[in-house]
Amino acid sequence: MNRGAAGVLALPVGMAMLAGCAASDAAGQASPAAAADAVISVLPANKAGNIPTDTTVLVAAQGGTLKEVTVRGTEGAMHGELSADATRWRSKRTARPGSSYTVTAVAVNPQGRQTRTTSTFTTVKAVKAFGIEQILPHKDDTGLTVGIGMPIMITFDREITDRVSVERNLIVRTSKPVEGAWHWFDSRHVDFRPKKYWPAHTDVRLEARLAGVRGGQGLYGKRDYALNFKIGRSQITSGSTANHHLKVRRDGKLIRTMPMSAGQGGAWKYYTTSGVHLAMSREPVTIMTSPGIGPGQSGYYSMTVYNTVRISNSGEYVHSAPWSVGSQGYSNVSHGCVNISPSNASWFIRNTLIGDPIIITGSPRKLEPMNGWGHWQEDWKQWLQWSSVKSGRTDYL
Repeated sequence: MNRGAAGVLALPVGMAMLAGCAASDAAGQASPAAAADAVISVLPANKAGNIPTDTTVLVAAQGGTLKEVTVRGTEGAMHGELSADATRWRSKRTARPGSSYTVTAVAVNPQGRQTRTTSTFTTVKAVKAFGIEQILPHKDDTGLTVGIGMPIMITFDREITDRVSVERNLIVRTSKPVEGAWHWFDSRHVDFRPKKYWPAHTDVRLEARLAGVRGGQGLYGKRDYALNFKIGRSQITSGSTANHHLKVRRDGKLIRTMPMSAGQGGAWKYYTTSGVHLAMSREPVTIMTSPGIGPGQSGYYSMTVYNTVRISNSGEYVHSAPWSVGSQGYSNVSHGCVNISPSNASWFIRNTLIGDPIIITGSPRKLEPMNGWGHWQEDWKQWLQWSSVKSGRTDYL
């Protein structure tokens, strides 16, 4: 008997007239008909070219089950998953651009007879490649244990126009259930934050599965990236420019109250911004200069300040200010920073994690969402407006 392509039986012409008739053995009893071979189908079609990298490879068996499926390219195997009934296989990752892939599949029919097929396809060539320029949090700054307000921040080295394709391949896994979403600030910056603060003591893993992912016309990802970090204890610091005190609560319990002096106002730049700030850096020594005023101009200053915690990009810190101790707890005399005593500043820098929320109220000047890490200045509805795939629960670790 001859076999056709992909396991389809080809019957000789002389046997075609027996279709529908059962053969009989010597005893005159009908013998069971032999089961047909399983038929395997593969997409993309054999020898197909210029296939988009995000095309799903599909392998299916009819009249049997899949025993083995491999998809191999020039840079390794493409992994996939088998359906519960073992009749369908689908790839789980994107292909690499400009690559040739060979699909090999083996199926068995109910009697255990095997069918094997091989198919090839090639993917579209890349004109350009993109990668990640920076990911935050960063181990050098945080030790990879961060506060409950910490976003994941990604900066790409090229502009991304296919945001949906990229965002779908940015996977966040957590040890506790978390609802969160990505937010595009522009074509090179996308950040992730939860709907509410991270649960304390949560393990987090970012998997940026970007190898071969389309980022725009002719633009494809260079490689994959991964980042693991931990959320520490819950600590939230809050203070009002009206009552001149900072209160630090850890896991809901008040652990320290610190007299403070905020921005004196007058000029808009001398107000401390109101809003949910995040601790951005911890600096033992910072050189501070007058905003918008150069050397030789009236009001210019340059001074060395100790034990500073940055809270915005517009020059705001919580820091040691021995010169204003007499005003701390009573009035606002700074140029926009939050002044506290040297002993309190020493304690605060030692007990603050990058990403800890620091909430200031009472000022007419509001913190802008893009001033530093002002991510929590947007409510959840506003945050989702700039997500390409909207909200979703993180995957479990």
